[in-house]
Amino acid sequence: MYRAGRRRSSRLFTVFFAPNGLEESRFGMSVGRALGGSVARNRIRRRVREILRLGRREIPSGWDIIVHPRAPVAGTNFTLLRGELLELLGNSIPAGSVPPSREPERRGPDAPEGNPGA
Repeated sequence: MYRAGRRRSSRLFTVFFAPNGLEESRFGMSVGRALGGSVARNRIRRRVREILRLGRREIPSGWDIIVHPRAPVAGTNFTLLRGELLELLGNSIPAGSVPPSREPERRGPDAPEGNPGA
């Protein structure tokens, strides 16, 4: 995700995203220790999850998205956080039809392995 995807940043967040080939977007989050103790980090996680839940319809579908909050998130008003994260996602991720996945095609258990001509 970090190598193959794209990255966009704002004052409060960095987001990484890549197409997943699905009809819906999937979300992940990484809140580092530098943002505070466990209570502060868990509060940040809850706030970001709520922003993503409330803004689900505004976020384009078909993407894997990882959100990295930055240090100022801990002391910022929820409304400002929501506005900045949704704006960052809306401006960074192309809307429209579901993009094809960049992942190599996975083989099922019945697929032949190795060189088929050997």
